[in-house]
Amino acid sequence: MKKFFAAALAVLVLGIPSLLPAQEAMPATEPAIAAEAVEPAAALEAVTAETAPAAVAPELDTGDTAWMLTSTMLVILMTIPGLALFYGGLARTKNMLSVLLHVFVIFCLTTTLWFIYGYTLVFSNPETGAGAILGNLDKLFLAGVTADSLQGSMPEYVWVAFQATFAAITTALVVGSFAERIRFSAVIIFSTLWYTFSYVPIAHIVWGGGFLAADGALDFAGGTVVHINAGIAGLVGAFLLGKRVGFGREAFTPHSLTLTMVGASLLWVGWFGFNAGSAAAANGQAGLAFVNTILATSVATLSWLAGESFFKSHPSSLGAASGAVAGLVAVTPAAGYVGPAGALVIGAAAGLVCLWGVNGLKKLIGADDAFDVFGVHGVGGILGALLTGVFAAPSLGGTGGGMENFSIPAQLLVQAKSVAVTIAWSAIVAFIAYKLAGAFAGLRVTEEQEREGLDIASHGESAYHY
Repeated sequence: MKKFFAAALAVLVLGIPSLLPAQEAMPATEPAIAAEAVEPAAALEAVTAETAPAAVAPELDTGDTAWMLTSTMLVILMTIPGLALFYGGLARTKNMLSVLLHVFVIFCLTTTLWFIYGYTLVFSNPETGAGAILGNLDKLFLAGVTADSLQGSMPEYVWVAFQATFAAITTALVVGSFAERIRFSAVIIFSTLWYTFSYVPIAHIVWGGGFLAADGALDFAGGTVVHINAGIAGLVGAFLLGKRVGFGREAFTPHSLTLTMVGASLLWVGWFGFNAGSAAAANGQAGLAFVNTILATSVATLSWLAGESFFKSHPSSLGAASGAVAGLVAVTPAAGYVGPAGALVIGAAAGLVCLWGVNGLKKLIGADDAFDVFGVHGVGGILGALLTGVFAAPSLGGTGGGMENFSIPAQLLVQAKSVAVTIAWSAIVAFIAYKLAGAFAGLRVTEEQEREGLDIASHGESAYHY
């Protein structure tokens, strides 16, 4: 205020002579009057420039921070126990604990690696040498991150933790493809390699300022980075490990659809942190993502059940759980970019397309993808990533992804490129990672161990005692 009054006073003082009659002075000539009139404006401009506010520095917002801490806990809930119970219920009784342990240990492994080197390789500051594919090692072991450093309006530690949960659940998703037949040591080796050489680079390429980010690829919460990435790795694993003993001849019935439904419900609840949390603030975009996550998931569930009723003559609880996850997957890349009408269409399409993915497509490719990681996450992720390029258009109720001149054909091309890059990258890295895991530890348990069940054969314990 003092500076404002000083500026006003300067204008007033400098302008007064031009308003008062001349005393004991010769009448001013016209050029003199012109010069006198310019002087106050120049003075005001100089004062204004001097007092103009500097660029606003990031400030801590407690509301944003509270929301992001909550979102981080919600994504942890998605993984343990949500994903673990969803997959565990789909397993046969003799493999229940092995599935739970795989998800639990992968969460521990990847979050540890994230804090050591994952964060710095994904979210390096471009000004310090981040590249098109990977960042740098400036923040190795979180060097330079303190309780006072900020990422936007939240403490950087909160952002680090939030992103750690994405790395963890992406790697854990792959478990569902090779379940019931893989060695535990192979899981650890594969997960370490694939996380390091597939998840980390793709996350940087799309979210950390890499070449797809520079192209303008839209992926709000992980259609490419999470779901396509994991779905392709799962499909490669299903092929390389081969079919489970008895596959196609014996009924591989889920041992507890109750637990699967509980797991799906926890996934849905946790997904609000996954999608709405990706706004990185408690704002309108978070609200939009929240609404879209409810709507697309609900519609996808109904769509899947309608498809089951038509093609299989009855709806099922497994179908409801699978449809919900399909809707969650498909809306993930679009959640903060499309309007509710777009989310509705994406959800409806996801239910039917992913139903085909776990039935017709699965039979067509002939892979034993145990819990349909590719059919739901791979197919749903591809669908969602492409439809984001359509329904993000302002003309269709979307936000335009922050672009001034949004073009559906141009954005579809960018989205298709991001899908193709993710598929190729994940497939190549997964193939090499599985081969190395097999070379060092052996990929698959023996037929005798598989028939006995991995709970006993690999871990010496049983989930249930009768």
